Amino acid sequence: MDIGTAKPTAEEQHRVPHEMIDVAEPETEFTVAEFRQAARGALERKAAPVVLIVGGSGLHFRSVVDPMSFRPTDPVLRADLETTPVETLVAELLAADPAAGDHVDLSNRRRVLRGIEALRLAGTTPSGWASTDERRRYQAYEPDLEFVAFALDSQDPAPAISSRLAEMRDAGFLAEVERLAPRLGRTAAQAVGYRQLLEVVEGRAGAEEAFEAAERATMALVKRQRTFFRRDPRLRWLDAGQPDLADTIMKEAGL
Repeated sequence: MDIGTAKPTAEEQHRVPHEMIDVAEPETEFTVAEFRQAARGALERKAAPVVLIVGGSGLHFRSVVDPMSFRPTDPVLRADLETTPVETLVAELLAADPAAGDHVDLSNRRRVLRGIEALRLAGTTPSGWASTDERRRYQAYEPDLEFVAFALDSQDPAPAISSRLAEMRDAGFLAEVERLAPRLGRTAAQAVGYRQLLEVVEGRAGAEEAFEAAERATMALVKRQRTFFRRDPRLRWLDAGQPDLADTIMKEAGL
């Protein structure tokens, strides 16, 4: 998944050492728990005095720097729960924890499934989980790792999104999706861009329609991630268009 993820080129990786590249196959469901373990391991192996953590996913960023342990999961149980009406699962969760709705979005099936898994496998209720010191620290943005964070703001990200997607298209994004289609697991198949272009491969949409849908989906993702990061008081927001951006970051980071 090189083109659609804007993976650093071989030349870029030669110039600047990268970690967390090619750590999972397209078929693999690479969980946040696995990501955290791999990323923490990469940080521990680094001898450099400063390491850059770069990316767009707020949850994955927080999984690296903040306290975050994970409730047990079981694929057999998960498969069974996937076929159970969500209303039944919500009723079970509320019977065990009447205040579950204060901590779990009961309209979100995936979150309800996780709540039931934790309940059945470990006897942990959403209210019990929310009252732990780890959750308190997470919600208070108290990190495990010392860091300085910058977020780049743009008044209108649409032109950059459109340009970047056009570059991906010219680089052969659709051909990449065609080649990988039989190998894309559930997580990879839902990735922005891949999900829309899969409809072309499967004959359910035209290329122009799919690329337009991918552009809209990318814009929606940017807005969601920006909202996520806006809640984090530790980030320093900078204008992405300012001419001395690199110098400003180096100065404010004390480098």
